[in-house]
Amino acid sequence: MRSSWLPQWFVAGKAIKASPLLFQATSIGNPMITLTLCLSAVMTIACGPSGPSNTTAASEAERTILMLAIAVESADTALITDLFWPEATYDDFANQITYQGIPEIVGYLTSAHDWGDDIYMNMGRINTGPTAAVGEWVFSAVQNRPMGDLVPVATGREVVLNGATIIELQGGRIMRAADYVDTAPLTLQLGGSIEFPTDGVVGPENTGR
Repeated sequence: MRSSWLPQWFVAGKAIKASPLLFQATSIGNPMITLTLCLSAVMTIACGPSGPSNTTAASEAERTILMLAIAVESADTALITDLFWPEATYDDFANQITYQGIPEIVGYLTSAHDWGDDIYMNMGRINTGPTAAVGEWVFSAVQNRPMGDLVPVATGREVVLNGATIIELQGGRIMRAADYVDTAPLTLQLGGSIEFPTDGVVGPENTGR
Protein backbone atom coordinates (compact mmCIF):
# COMPACT_ATOMS: atom_id res chain seq x y z
CA MET A 1 0.00 0.00 0.00
CA ARG A 2 1.42 3.41 -0.96
CA SER A 3 1.59 6.14 1.62
CA SER A 4 -0.34 9.39 1.88
CA TRP A 5 1.45 12.57 0.72
CA LEU A 6 4.02 10.41 -1.07
CA PRO A 7 4.70 11.63 -4.64
CA GLN A 8 6.61 9.50 -7.10
CA TRP A 9 10.19 10.37 -6.12
CA PHE A 10 13.60 8.82 -6.63
CA VAL A 11 17.00 9.47 -5.05
CA ALA A 12 19.94 10.36 -7.31
CA GLY A 13 23.12 10.79 -5.28
CA LYS A 14 22.31 13.35 -2.60
CA ALA A 15 19.38 14.84 -4.48
CA ILE A 16 15.72 13.97 -4.10
CA LYS A 17 14.06 14.29 -7.49
CA ALA A 18 10.47 13.98 -8.64
CA SER A 19 9.47 11.63 -11.41
CA PRO A 20 7.66 13.22 -14.40
CA LEU A 21 4.72 10.99 -13.43
CA LEU A 22 4.24 13.29 -10.44
CA PHE A 23 2.84 16.02 -12.66
CA GLN A 24 0.10 13.83 -14.08
CA ALA A 25 -1.81 14.23 -10.80
CA THR A 26 -0.76 17.60 -9.39
CA SER A 27 -2.02 21.11 -10.03
CA ILE A 28 0.35 21.58 -12.98
CA GLY A 29 -1.71 21.09 -16.12
CA ASN A 30 -5.24 20.12 -17.09
CA PRO A 31 -5.91 17.42 -14.41
CA MET A 32 -6.09 20.00 -11.61
CA ILE A 33 -8.35 22.23 -13.71
CA THR A 34 -10.80 19.34 -13.93
CA LEU A 35 -10.50 18.66 -10.19
CA THR A 36 -11.07 22.34 -9.41
CA LEU A 37 -14.22 22.42 -11.52
CA CYS A 38 -15.52 19.29 -9.78
CA LEU A 39 -14.73 20.76 -6.36
CA SER A 40 -16.47 24.03 -7.27
CA ALA A 41 -19.57 22.13 -8.35
CA VAL A 42 -19.76 20.23 -5.08
CA MET A 43 -19.29 23.42 -3.06
CA THR A 44 -22.08 25.12 -5.03
CA ILE A 45 -24.44 22.24 -4.25
CA ALA A 46 -23.40 22.22 -0.60
CA CYS A 47 -24.12 25.94 -0.21
CA GLY A 48 -27.66 25.77 -1.60
CA PRO A 49 -30.75 26.87 0.33
CA SER A 50 -31.64 24.86 3.38
CA GLY A 51 -34.55 24.56 5.76
CA PRO A 52 -34.57 23.58 9.45
CA SER A 53 -34.13 19.85 8.79
CA ASN A 54 -31.30 20.51 6.35
CA THR A 55 -29.61 22.74 8.91
CA THR A 56 -29.42 19.84 11.36
CA ALA A 57 -27.99 17.56 8.67
CA ALA A 58 -25.47 20.23 7.66
CA SER A 59 -24.32 20.52 11.28
CA GLU A 60 -23.78 16.76 11.36
CA ALA A 61 -21.76 16.94 8.14
CA GLU A 62 -19.59 19.72 9.56
CA ARG A 63 -19.00 17.75 12.75
CA THR A 64 -18.04 14.69 10.73
CA ILE A 65 -15.44 16.43 8.59
CA LEU A 66 -13.96 18.12 11.67
CA MET A 67 -13.69 14.73 13.37
CA LEU A 68 -11.99 13.39 10.26
CA ALA A 69 -9.29 16.06 10.59
CA ILE A 70 -8.82 15.13 14.25
CA ALA A 71 -8.51 11.47 13.29
CA VAL A 72 -5.79 12.25 10.73
CA GLU A 73 -3.86 14.44 13.16
CA SER A 74 -4.00 11.87 15.98
CA ALA A 75 -3.94 8.66 13.89
CA ASP A 76 -7.03 7.56 15.80
CA THR A 77 -7.94 4.29 14.09
CA ALA A 78 -11.00 3.73 16.28
CA LEU A 79 -12.39 7.13 15.31
CA ILE A 80 -11.72 6.50 11.60
CA THR A 81 -13.53 3.18 11.85
CA ASP A 82 -16.50 4.89 13.49
CA LEU A 83 -16.68 7.65 10.85
CA PHE A 84 -16.77 5.39 7.76
CA TRP A 85 -19.07 2.69 6.51
CA PRO A 86 -17.27 -0.67 6.03
CA GLU A 87 -17.76 -0.46 2.24
CA ALA A 88 -16.66 3.20 1.98
CA THR A 89 -14.12 4.44 -0.57
CA TYR A 90 -11.49 7.17 -0.28
CA ASP A 91 -9.94 8.76 -3.39
CA ASP A 92 -6.37 10.04 -3.17
CA PHE A 93 -6.31 12.12 -6.34
CA ALA A 94 -2.70 13.28 -5.95
CA ASN A 95 -1.46 9.70 -6.28
CA GLN A 96 -4.42 8.46 -8.35
CA ILE A 97 -5.34 5.74 -5.86
CA THR A 98 -8.74 4.68 -4.50
CA TYR A 99 -8.79 3.01 -1.10
CA GLN A 100 -11.66 0.58 -0.49
CA GLY A 101 -12.88 -0.50 2.94
CA ILE A 102 -11.88 0.37 6.50
CA PRO A 103 -8.41 -1.30 6.61
CA GLU A 104 -7.18 0.49 3.48
CA ILE A 105 -8.70 3.83 4.53
CA VAL A 106 -7.11 3.56 7.98
CA GLY A 107 -3.74 2.83 6.37
CA TYR A 108 -4.05 5.86 4.10
CA LEU A 109 -5.21 8.34 6.74
CA THR A 110 -2.58 7.32 9.32
CA SER A 111 0.39 6.86 6.94
CA ALA A 112 1.82 10.34 7.54
CA HIS A 113 2.67 9.20 11.06
CA ASP A 114 5.03 6.61 9.56
CA TRP A 115 7.42 9.38 8.53
CA GLY A 116 6.28 12.53 10.33
CA ASP A 117 6.17 13.98 13.83
CA ASP A 118 4.37 17.06 15.20
CA ILE A 119 1.53 16.43 12.77
CA TYR A 120 -1.02 19.23 12.50
CA MET A 121 -4.25 19.10 10.51
CA ASN A 122 -6.33 22.25 10.63
CA MET A 123 -9.70 22.16 8.88
CA GLY A 124 -10.41 25.77 7.97
CA ARG A 125 -13.29 26.91 5.80
CA ILE A 126 -16.09 24.33 5.61
CA ASN A 127 -19.11 24.26 3.31
CA THR A 128 -21.87 21.77 4.07
CA GLY A 129 -25.07 20.36 2.68
CA PRO A 130 -27.54 17.71 3.87
CA THR A 131 -25.36 14.81 2.70
CA ALA A 132 -21.96 16.35 1.93
CA ALA A 133 -19.22 18.60 3.23
CA VAL A 134 -16.18 20.27 1.70
CA GLY A 135 -13.33 21.38 3.94
CA GLU A 136 -10.21 23.38 3.12
CA TRP A 137 -7.27 22.42 5.31
CA VAL A 138 -3.63 23.05 6.20
CA PHE A 139 -1.45 20.02 6.95
CA SER A 140 2.03 20.21 8.48
CA ALA A 141 4.53 17.70 9.80
CA VAL A 142 8.25 17.32 10.49
CA GLN A 143 9.83 14.63 8.30
CA ASN A 144 11.93 12.69 10.82
CA ARG A 145 11.79 9.25 9.16
CA PRO A 146 12.18 7.93 5.60
CA MET A 147 9.15 7.97 3.32
CA GLY A 148 9.38 4.38 2.23
CA ASP A 149 11.96 3.10 -0.24
CA LEU A 150 11.48 6.02 -2.63
CA VAL A 151 12.80 8.61 -0.13
CA PRO A 152 15.11 6.67 2.21
CA VAL A 153 16.36 9.76 4.05
CA ALA A 154 15.09 11.84 6.97
CA THR A 155 15.58 15.57 6.49
CA GLY A 156 14.18 16.86 9.78
CA ARG A 157 12.41 19.59 7.80
CA GLU A 158 8.86 20.81 8.24
CA VAL A 159 6.46 20.44 5.33
CA VAL A 160 3.25 22.43 4.95
CA LEU A 161 0.53 21.48 2.47
CA ASN A 162 -2.80 23.06 1.59
CA GLY A 163 -5.65 20.99 0.24
CA ALA A 164 -9.33 20.18 0.33
CA THR A 165 -11.41 17.16 1.30
CA ILE A 166 -14.90 16.19 0.16
CA ILE A 167 -17.04 13.76 2.14
CA GLU A 168 -20.36 12.21 1.12
CA LEU A 169 -22.59 10.91 3.91
CA GLN A 170 -25.21 8.19 4.12
CA GLY A 171 -27.02 7.57 7.37
CA GLY A 172 -24.64 9.78 9.35
CA ARG A 173 -21.43 8.04 8.23
CA ILE A 174 -19.01 8.62 5.36
CA MET A 175 -19.63 6.53 2.25
CA ARG A 176 -17.08 8.30 0.06
CA ALA A 177 -14.31 10.81 0.62
CA ALA A 178 -11.73 12.42 -1.64
CA ASP A 179 -8.57 14.47 -1.09
CA TYR A 180 -7.34 17.20 -3.45
CA VAL A 181 -3.75 18.33 -2.84
CA ASP A 182 -0.75 19.45 -4.89
CA THR A 183 2.19 17.36 -3.65
CA ALA A 184 4.89 19.25 -5.60
CA PRO A 185 5.55 21.67 -2.68
CA LEU A 186 6.43 18.66 -0.55
CA THR A 187 9.39 17.90 -2.82
CA LEU A 188 10.68 21.47 -2.65
CA GLN A 189 10.19 21.90 1.10
CA LEU A 190 12.29 18.80 1.77
CA GLY A 191 15.16 20.27 -0.24
CA GLY A 192 14.48 18.33 -3.43
CA SER A 193 14.22 19.59 -6.99
CA ILE A 194 11.82 19.08 -9.86
CA GLU A 195 13.28 18.55 -13.33
CA PHE A 196 11.40 19.49 -16.47
CA PRO A 197 12.34 18.01 -19.85
CA THR A 198 12.93 21.43 -21.48
CA ASP A 199 12.55 24.16 -18.86
CA GLY A 200 15.35 23.29 -16.48
CA VAL A 201 15.13 22.66 -12.75
CA VAL A 202 12.84 24.10 -10.10
CA GLY A 203 14.41 23.98 -6.65
CA PRO A 204 13.70 25.36 -3.19
CA GLU A 205 16.00 28.33 -3.82
CA ASN A 206 13.78 29.78 -6.56
CA THR A 207 10.28 29.11 -5.32
CA GLY A 208 8.22 30.00 -2.26
CA ARG A 209 5.78 28.00 -0.16
